[in-house]
Amino acid sequence: MPDFDDLKSFIEVVDSGGFGRAAKRLGIAKSIVSRRIARLEAELGTRLLTRTTRGISATEAGLAFKTRSERILADLAEAKDAVAQHGGGIVGTLRLSAPLSFGVKYVTPILAEMASAHPRLGIDVAYSDRVVDLVAERFDAAIRIGSLRDSTLIARKIAPVYGIVAASPDYIARHGRPETPDDLTRHECLVYTAASEPDLRFRHGTRWTSVRPRGRLLADNGDALLQWARSGLGIVVAPTFLAAEDIERGTLVPLLSGYEMPEAGIHVVRPPGAYVPAKVRLLIDTLVAHFGGEPYWDACLMHRMRQTRAPAQAAGDSVSAA
Repeated sequence: MPDFDDLKSFIEVVDSGGFGRAAKRLGIAKSIVSRRIARLEAELGTRLLTRTTRGISATEAGLAFKTRSERILADLAEAKDAVAQHGGGIVGTLRLSAPLSFGVKYVTPILAEMASAHPRLGIDVAYSDRVVDLVAERFDAAIRIGSLRDSTLIARKIAPVYGIVAASPDYIARHGRPETPDDLTRHECLVYTAASEPDLRFRHGTRWTSVRPRGRLLADNGDALLQWARSGLGIVVAPTFLAAEDIERGTLVPLLSGYEMPEAGIHVVRPPGAYVPAKVRLLIDTLVAHFGGEPYWDACLMHRMRQTRAPAQAAGDSVSAA
């Protein structure tokens, strides 16, 4: 009967397209991978792999065997999870990719909570705004913000994400407020270079309009843009989960409040497959418990904006009465 390590090695060779790449992913010598594949083919009495101009690929028999091997390994992982939970916890290592700003600020405390509740759970996080290849880089899951591209990955939306336009009181005093999205073209904007789409979209009623922000200060990190905005260097467009605290403190003032920006989302994505490892289920459930429905940063932001509008409305009423 084939060894489980042999099955893992075979799957890696097919997924990566080569013995060397598979060995690197598995953290073992290339010769060990070659011996495991040779042992599998000898036991099964058929050829599983063939060489092409692009590298190594599976034969027809190899593709069928890979499907069954993946099912066997998934069943084994599920069995291990079930036994571990009977023992009172989740075991293994959760390898996670998370966006830099959101991950450090919001995800890190949640992972600490998970680690405290499950002493046998290891956590390995890569904080980066780079979109990782979950399968090739062996991640269990990734947290992604925005609109997801078409993919074979399985996604679960955790919470909505809204954008907000803001500037410091000092910038507004010196340069005035933009009244419409088109006015942004006449202002110094702080440009987020990692956006998948360079144009900003706004809706007023049923009409959508697009604007491309321009400015001399550019960065691929939202926290950097917010620091510049606080210093009065320009207008920033940021997700509410980053800007809410500045709005609450008054260090930034919301602009273009009569215009809506498209809703995006915070998602957890995982590799394809019906089986969801217990460690990934735990991550999803914990994130939903904290951020599901209306995230607390949006609740706080809307409360602050209502408080800001109330005095202005009251002042307007008293002037009208006079």
